[in-house]
Amino acid sequence: MGGGKWVRRSLRNLSSDLLQRGHRACPNTVRGMLRQQGYSLRSNVKRLAGPAHPDRERQFQYLQQQRQAFQAAGLPVLSVDGKKKELVGDFKNAGRTWAKRPESVNTYDFIHDAQCRATPYGLYDPGRNRGAVGVGTSADTAEFAVDCLARWWDQTGRQSYPDAQSLLLLADGGGSNGYRSRLFKRQLQRWADQTGLTVTVGHYPRGASKWNPVEHRLFSHVSQNWAGVPLRSLDTMLACLRGTRTAAGLQVDAWLMDKSYPTKVKVSNAEMKTLNIQRHETCPDWNYTLRPHPTTSSP
Repeated sequence: MGGGKWVRRSLRNLSSDLLQRGHRACPNTVRGMLRQQGYSLRSNVKRLAGPAHPDRERQFQYLQQQRQAFQAAGLPVLSVDGKKKELVGDFKNAGRTWAKRPESVNTYDFIHDAQCRATPYGLYDPGRNRGAVGVGTSADTAEFAVDCLARWWDQTGRQSYPDAQSLLLLADGGGSNGYRSRLFKRQLQRWADQTGLTVTVGHYPRGASKWNPVEHRLFSHVSQNWAGVPLRSLDTMLACLRGTRTAAGLQVDAWLMDKSYPTKVKVSNAEMKTLNIQRHETCPDWNYTLRPHPTTSSP
C-alpha cells in the first residue's frame, strides 16, 4: 500500500475502484475497513490563528498586568466587541430548542425580506460578571461603539463605580474598535472630555480575539440562549439578550440604538493632533491612554 490515501470519495466509488483492481467489497465493507483504519466523516476545525505576531505574548502579559492593576484599584475594566450581525425576521437561527413542533422560517435568507439587520455590540465587566449589549439598526462604526460605551456608563457604570476617574477598555485589534481606527480614538476623546474620565485602551493582537473576555464570557452564552429561536423582531432579540443567565451569576442588560451612523467618516491629521493621547512604552500601537482636555475657567 502506498502513502496516498483516498479521503474524499464516496463509499460506492471506492467500492467500484477496488473492484477494478480485483477486490470485491461492497460499500458497507468499505465503511468498516475505513473505520478500522481510523477514518470517519469529519468537518474542518478552525484551530489555526495564522502567523503569530512577534509581540503577541508580550502584549498578553501586559494586558493581564493592566487588568490586575485596574481591578486592584477598584476601577472599571470593560471588555468590548461587536457580535456578528443578525437578520431580524422569519429566518433560521442555528441550534435547537425544546418545542412540540419546529418553527417555520424562510427558505432563503434574503436581506430585503428582513425587518432590519441588527448589529449587537457587547460590553462585559469581568469584575462584576455583568454584560450589556447595544443593538444597533445602522452601520457598525466606531461612533456606534463609543455611543454604546457612553450608554453603559450612564446607565450602569457611573452607579457601579461612583469614584472612578479612569477606565480600562479591552478591545480587539480590528473592527469598529480596532487599533488603527482614527474615528474610534476621536470619539473616545470626545467622550473623555464629556465625562472627565481617563480612558486606557488595550488591544488584543491579530488572531487573538477569542481571548477577549466578552467573547467567551458573554457572547457564547447569548448564542446558547437564543439557539434555535427565530429572531422575528427586535423585541424578541432584546428579550433573548436580557434573559441570558448562567450558573455563575451572569446578568445581561440590552437596549436598542436606533440612531443612523454614517460610514466612511474620515478623521484628518489636524484632528488627530488635537487628541490628548499618550502611547505606552509597551506595544504603543496597541496600548494608549486618552485623557480629557484641561478646562480653562473664565475669570
